[in-house]
Amino acid sequence: MKARLLLVFLMFAATVAFAGDTTALRPPKGARVAIVTFEDLQCPDCARAEFILTDAVKETGVPLVRHDFPLPQHSWSFDAHVIARYLDTKSPKIGEEYRHWCFVNQPSITKDNLRGLSERFAEEHKVKLPENVDPTGKLAALVKADFALGQKVGVGHTPTIYVVSDSLRGQPFVEVVNRTQLVQMVNDMKKQVAAEKPEPTKKSINRKAK
Repeated sequence: MKARLLLVFLMFAATVAFAGDTTALRPPKGARVAIVTFEDLQCPDCARAEFILTDAVKETGVPLVRHDFPLPQHSWSFDAHVIARYLDTKSPKIGEEYRHWCFVNQPSITKDNLRGLSERFAEEHKVKLPENVDPTGKLAALVKADFALGQKVGVGHTPTIYVVSDSLRGQPFVEVVNRTQLVQMVNDMKKQVAAEKPEPTKKSINRKAK
């Protein structure tokens, strides 16, 4: 009986979470299907998922929308997300490469050496990292806003990955539980929306448009 009540409660909680704010679970302007991920640059499982995500983007041709979700127990993650946001202002491509670099080099990064390693990364990409990358706190606020958005959606772990669409019927988004099925899930979503008329354009929630 207790197990059944617990199951009902969990299903209800999930429903409430999704009923709160699913605006993040829509593709960016110009796309009908996309992959959305809430990630933590210090999360080992996010690092494992990184190549699955980038390979899926190459294979399916859909955009990848990243959202910051630095977990409080990680010592250097928040600072890395702020640096990534700064590099976005110089070049979205460099910001994207920095996030990938963090995942690849994650085991050798610490709170103490993050700054020095990031400066070296920036120099290699012909960008100078200022002493204070966020003097007004604007970039930190964007990271915190992404985190709050994830909480509204119901994100409880990293990475949390969704295949999303502008579908007018059926399930417009689905969480990716088995990452080996990501490409198939994207292709299935593309088929779902193929016969539908695109939804009227709304303001994009793409991280890079902030």
